[in-house]
Amino acid sequence: MNLAIFFDPLAEELVSSAFSATTLAARVTPFFSVFPDWRAADLAVIGLDEWRGSVAGAPSIHGADEVRRRFYQLQKGAGTVRLADLGNLRPGLTLEDTYQRLREIISALLEHGTVPILLGGSHDLDYGQFLAYETLERTVSFATVDSRVDMAEQDGSRPEDNHLRRMLMHEPNFLFSFAQLAHQQYLVAPDVLAALQQMHFDRLRVGQIRDDIRQAEPLLRHADFVSFDIAAIRWNDAPGYYPANPFGLTNEEAAKLAWYAGLNDRLTSFGLYGYRPDHDSHGLAASVLATMLWYFVEGYYHRCPEPDFQSKRYIRYAVGLPDSHDTPGKLVFYKSKHTEKWWLEVESLANSSVKRIIPCSYEDYFHAAQGDMPNRWFLTQALLG
Repeated sequence: MNLAIFFDPLAEELVSSAFSATTLAARVTPFFSVFPDWRAADLAVIGLDEWRGSVAGAPSIHGADEVRRRFYQLQKGAGTVRLADLGNLRPGLTLEDTYQRLREIISALLEHGTVPILLGGSHDLDYGQFLAYETLERTVSFATVDSRVDMAEQDGSRPEDNHLRRMLMHEPNFLFSFAQLAHQQYLVAPDVLAALQQMHFDRLRVGQIRDDIRQAEPLLRHADFVSFDIAAIRWNDAPGYYPANPFGLTNEEAAKLAWYAGLNDRLTSFGLYGYRPDHDSHGLAASVLATMLWYFVEGYYHRCPEPDFQSKRYIRYAVGLPDSHDTPGKLVFYKSKHTEKWWLEVESLANSSVKRIIPCSYEDYFHAAQGDMPNRWFLTQALLG
């Protein structure tokens, strides 16, 4: 597939040869005059400047370029980096055309094992990111980081306010699980949170992340793709979105979540959306997003091989439980000797041949050892149905 027809090249000053040889600029293959060989890359940056789904309209400056300007000046981490920058996506004639372009492009990258990093545009563009996974012919899991839950009724609302509803209601349904992270409860209607609970999806408020950010790691480790709205970060740390919000994640917490996403060996695309450079007079938000990208890339190159729970690298723990027709007689946990990460085995009560091993935390194991069933088990049991 000739992806070059969908992209505009970059200005050479964004990835200047004047940058130090130790920076990421020296490790990226950018689209200037020749389209890069994305099949030979591990990661591919895609700039987005599509805002028709937003009530606020398009900013006057290209947000992805402002982030690139800072990202490529950062120092390369340890190890080899194979990064391509495909340039900026040309929007379609309609917003729906842009979604379909994203679907085609991301599907092609997924087929060749190249992880797309989507940068810029309104948050509803993750609908195009989502559509790419329909071609895999298997169920997938998805996590989003956002201060709000974008599940408005589609009649009369903007796409940036209802894109999550479109994904959850999409037919055919190929979504196994969903996790909503960093929402602020006073910004979300109670019936929306109740709907997520009824659908057995994970929810983790910003306050819960503030109390213990490690709770977010299993949810991001379970995701095939992640979308991150910059509005999840408090305005003082990242003044690059509208309307301003004084509360939210700190920039350090946002970078940590990007690190968790990069570490996830099953994650195959990552989107950073919603950045408006015309609200970012000093470039602080662009620097925050550039640093988040750095942590995502570093996390990617620190991935461990896909778990083999029968190998000696994992410890198996069996926890006995009181007899009940609603719960099994025991739970099986696995712990990596190398990373100390945990997993939980969930066997369907309706069909013992259906089984999932899902990411969990030490706290899940600890509570099970005390006789309390982890909520993660109930959510997965309901999804296995």
